[in-house]
Amino acid sequence: MVRTGSASVAAGPTLAVVAREAGVSVPTASKVVNGREDVAPETRRRVTEALDRLGYVRRPRFDAAKSSGLVDLVVHSLDSSWSGAVLHGVEAAAHDAGLEVVVSAGLTRTRSSRPERGWLDKLIARGSSGVLFNLAELTDSQYAWLDQHSIPYVLIDPVLEPPAGVVSVGAANWQGGVTATEHLLALGHERIAVIAGHQRKMCSSARVSGYRSALASAGVRIRPEYVRHAGFDESVARRRMLELLDLPEPPTAVFVCSDRMALGVYAALSERGLRVPEDMSVVGFDDLPEARWLTPALTTVRQPLSEMAATALRLLVRIMEGDRPESTRTELSTRLVERASTAGVGTAGVGTATIGTATVAGIPSGVAAVPVSAPGSSYT
Repeated sequence: MVRTGSASVAAGPTLAVVAREAGVSVPTASKVVNGREDVAPETRRRVTEALDRLGYVRRPRFDAAKSSGLVDLVVHSLDSSWSGAVLHGVEAAAHDAGLEVVVSAGLTRTRSSRPERGWLDKLIARGSSGVLFNLAELTDSQYAWLDQHSIPYVLIDPVLEPPAGVVSVGAANWQGGVTATEHLLALGHERIAVIAGHQRKMCSSARVSGYRSALASAGVRIRPEYVRHAGFDESVARRRMLELLDLPEPPTAVFVCSDRMALGVYAALSERGLRVPEDMSVVGFDDLPEARWLTPALTTVRQPLSEMAATALRLLVRIMEGDRPESTRTELSTRLVERASTAGVGTAGVGTATIGTATVAGIPSGVAAVPVSAPGSSYT
């Protein structure tokens, strides 16, 4: 059984094993498998003999003329700016490849942990050439079903660590966490909290790890009470921010691991009469449109969602053509987008804020946080 969304084979050797046996690189072995002419005759002979000796299972080459011309995109939901960015990237790359995209929402784990047969049967019926999964949490049985039917697939920002060999595309989340924290450290903050997503999700744990690494490198003590998880939920993030404000020594800055959760943080600060950034510097993550809607506009770490989606589509086409990527994990760079939500320590105006109570004495009225109502509730 061939894992078509990966570089592994459940029954039989991988292309890497064949390459090692023939004494060549994986790309060279791939060229031989795919009938490329730019391979020396002796090299081709060694690879071909290794393929036959090891019993490598050759996938038939993708034939655009015989293909349905369709690929499926399965997203977490359709009512968010996150999904809009992913759709934009996939659509542009699919147009360049001469493919059309069928979009489905909400294929996740079922209570019985079985594949959602209605959607899977439709996938077969319409003859889709491959599938992109965005923020999907596939079960072992769903992976097995895709393998059994030899359907190529690629994961965009997988929720959990995918099985060995499965091809995925994501952002440099660890480096993004480092960048966000280093920005706050450079402004003089040392009491820096983090409001993360789900503890078990790959992107969330990587961002928190980056936060911890930046603090450790700067010689700043990591305070366990400053690390909170809100499950990428705006309302929970609001409660976590209120909890941080109620600490005996509250933070002066907070790294919020998604722009959606930053909306809840702004709301909590507004409830307490505190200003951004005079009383609390805030850094988000994603650079969704919501980051620009907030007042003041949110400093955030941009992850290239459209570029991630386009890269995944191009990788899917390669797999459909039988040309497996050398690496199963592709990470695109993140970068800090500085706006108005961060400032140096001690920039507050005349007056004293009593953090942890519902009243603030003597603080001049500044630009208050304005919570924005946007659809959806749980996105990275």
